[in-house]
Amino acid sequence: MKNRAFTQIDVFTDQAYLGNPVAVVLDGEDLSDEAMQQFARWTQLSETTFILPVSAAAKAAGADYRVRIFTPGGELPFAGHPTLGTAHAWREAGGQAQHPDRIVQECGVGLVTLQREALPQAWAFAAPALQRSEPTPDELTRVCQALGLDSAHLLRAQHLHNGPHWLGLLLDSPDTVLALDPDHAALKQTGLKVGVAARCPVAPSLIGRANREAWAFAHHREPASPTQGAAQEAAQHADLKADLEVRAFAAAIGIPEDPVTGSLNASLAQWLMAEGVMPAQYTAAQGTVLARRGRVRLTQDANGQVWVGGHAVTCIKGQVSL
Repeated sequence: MKNRAFTQIDVFTDQAYLGNPVAVVLDGEDLSDEAMQQFARWTQLSETTFILPVSAAAKAAGADYRVRIFTPGGELPFAGHPTLGTAHAWREAGGQAQHPDRIVQECGVGLVTLQREALPQAWAFAAPALQRSEPTPDELTRVCQALGLDSAHLLRAQHLHNGPHWLGLLLDSPDTVLALDPDHAALKQTGLKVGVAARCPVAPSLIGRANREAWAFAHHREPASPTQGAAQEAAQHADLKADLEVRAFAAAIGIPEDPVTGSLNASLAQWLMAEGVMPAQYTAAQGTVLARRGRVRLTQDANGQVWVGGHAVTCIKGQVSL
């Protein structure tokens, strides 16, 4: 074991402790797969990443660093908030990209490009190519039962593959999304990660938004802590503007509910923009029921590429013995 530079980044928020944290080991060289997996289980975060030198071929293609991404249950070929969080940690540690205003990450799905956003300290990654397919009636029945969802509230459904695999469900309202109280053991039995979303009203009142946030926090079942109380207060009084309400259930890989999910929001955007449900630029809210205030910016450029953007904030810096 040796001491390795370590940091923990909160992603899809500009205020610490209101987004989704990722643990980043800045020197993952000579660590075995087993050591990486063990540490990822120990952190108890949805993802832990390890930065490695790029392969020669990837460097020639423009890659700046290589990353491996682990959940408590296994390795992922790609994930959104770890991509933004790892890039933030790499830059902060002195990483120098081959091209200004652009970072290229090597990971399991290949090369992923990140670019600066117009907002200060905000970056966006290019969503990997999406594959879609129709779920079977049996799959939808089992998932709806596990979610406690009346199928009358279900508008559309698609299997979404962009590295990770999600079953995407479009519901009739944000209130339906926030009211879900899943049976996570039953969801795990389906073997599916499930993302649910609903369009927010075009011009909802501030009172209506605040009421939905307050309802979600009131129904949050985990014991409150001083930090959580501060997060709840901040979320209730901050700018609540969003166009899509999202939740992500991933009991299949050991995460009952993920606070803010880049890969899911990427695939939802690719699907819903293609179907004409969402415009070429919108903001998604996620984490409300978990007392988080995740905000994900989705933009489709003139070439049809969807970009997934947000802020990242450093919360912990130090060393870890691995």
